[in-house]
Amino acid sequence: MTKSDAQLQKDVMEELAWDPSVGRHEIGVACSDGVVTLGGQVDNVAKKDAAMRAAERVSGVRAVADEVTVRISSALGQTDVDIAHAVAQVLQWNVQVPASKVTARVDKGWVWLDGEVDWDFQRTAAERSVRYITGVTGISNRIHIRKLVFAPDVKQRIESALKRVAALDAAHINVQAHDGRIVLRGKVHSWAARTDAERAAWSAPGVVAVEDEIIVSA
Repeated sequence: MTKSDAQLQKDVMEELAWDPSVGRHEIGVACSDGVVTLGGQVDNVAKKDAAMRAAERVSGVRAVADEVTVRISSALGQTDVDIAHAVAQVLQWNVQVPASKVTARVDKGWVWLDGEVDWDFQRTAAERSVRYITGVTGISNRIHIRKLVFAPDVKQRIESALKRVAALDAAHINVQAHDGRIVLRGKVHSWAARTDAERAAWSAPGVVAVEDEIIVSA
């Protein structure tokens, strides 16, 4: 049964209120044909990310548009130099981020990450580490995936992985693979299943890019 926009808005608002990591900040929710738009202000990037993930968990959500802004209190007194030192430390201490492979630049609280790693989980780990630093207003992840030898059977590997993690939707997902680039197409029943499919594709050896064109359909 397809939810009305009013019901979907209510469900998303309740999920935001239920999630303690979002906090008590005012986040507006608008819905149109299964597309949810979040707006408002939060005081750190972690809460902004938590709000997005909370909305994506709600059944019936086909896509989420992020218009939430991060506004840091001046009372915190964090300078770009302070943030840069903190970024360098968390990247150094995170075992999933290859040593000396990622660099960062900070301007007015916004962090740009650059470098080259072998796997997407390493690129994601670098961004996740920075997300929880006080004073960060946003992150641009420009880390590249180093091109490795592309396994000829990678399409079959991804399809097998989809059957393990998204069994209900695997038959409805088409996988195309060429020279390290993966294109996913089809329909799934939830945003979580779409995320699982994309994660499975990124986990294949030699993958440098994933185009996720999967549609979420009730």
